[in-house]
Amino acid sequence: MFVMLDIRRHNGSMTRNLDTGLVRTFVTVANKASMTAAANVLHLTQGAVSQQVKRLEETLGCSLFERDRRGLRLTRPGERLFSQARKLLALHDEIWAEMTTVAVEGQVRLGVPPDLIGSHLTPVLKAYADAFPRVELSLVCAPSPELVKALAMGRVDLAVIEEPTGPSSGECLSIERLVWVGAKAGTAHLKRPLSVSLVADTCAFRPAVLAALTGHGAGWKTVFESGSMEAALATVRADLAVSAWLASTLPPDLDILTSSSGLPELPAFAINLHLARHHAGAAITELAQHVRNGLVRHRHAA
Repeated sequence: MFVMLDIRRHNGSMTRNLDTGLVRTFVTVANKASMTAAANVLHLTQGAVSQQVKRLEETLGCSLFERDRRGLRLTRPGERLFSQARKLLALHDEIWAEMTTVAVEGQVRLGVPPDLIGSHLTPVLKAYADAFPRVELSLVCAPSPELVKALAMGRVDLAVIEEPTGPSSGECLSIERLVWVGAKAGTAHLKRPLSVSLVADTCAFRPAVLAALTGHGAGWKTVFESGSMEAALATVRADLAVSAWLASTLPPDLDILTSSSGLPELPAFAINLHLARHHAGAAITELAQHVRNGLVRHRHAA
C-alpha cells in the first residue's frame, strides 16, 4: 500500500509536455472557427484535425470548442488556452529559427548616394545590423557615378544608384520624380538669370538638369556647384537659388516648385540596385534583400 501511494505521488509530480503540433492545430481552428478551413490551411483532412483537437482536449481534461449557429467558438478553458498558446508558438518558432538559421558573418560594403541615406536607408541599415550582428557592415557615401566606378573596381560589394530611367545592368527598385525645389514661400525661381545650386560635377542629376535648362532657353547661372549636400541645401534654404531633388527625399522645410513656376520639366530617375561582379556569400545576399524590402516599404508609405 505504501509503495502504491508513493508511485501515485511520483506520477502526479512528473512534468507533462504539450504537443506543439496539437497546439498549432488548436490555434488554427480557433482562428478559422472551422475544422474544414483549418484543415485547408494545415494541409490535413478534416478528420485528422478533429482527432488532433480531441487528443489535446483529452490531454488537458476539458472541452476547448462548442458549436453554435456561426460555427465553432471557444469554451472558457479554450479562451484561456488560446491566449497562452499563441505565445507558446511564437516562442517556439523564434527558438527554432534562431537555432536552425545558418550564422551570417563576414564583411559587406554598401554604396549609397548622400540623399538616399537618411530618407530611404537608415531603417534598412538598422534592421540589417540587428538581424546579423556578426557582419561587419561598411557604408560608402558618394554620388551615383562615383559608386558605379567603385563597383567596377571592387571597392563596394553592392550599391544603390540613381540613374535615368531606361535599360540598366541593375535591378530597378523604384522610379522617382526629379523636381525643382526652393525655399518655402521663396522667390529665387522668379529671378533671371535663374540661380541654380548643384552639388558636384559627379551629381547624377546634373546632366539632366543642365539639359533641361539649356532646352528651356531661359538664362541661368550656378551659385553653388562643388561641395557638400548640406552646403547646397543652405543656398536653397536662404532663397539664393533653386535645386533639383528626388521628390521622395525632399527635406520638409523646402517646397516643390510646380509647373506654374516657369521652370522646365525634369525627367524621372530610377533607383537601381547593383551588385559587384564578384558578389558572393550570405552577407551580401541578405543585405540586398533588406535593401529591396526597405525600398518597397518606403514606396508604400509615401
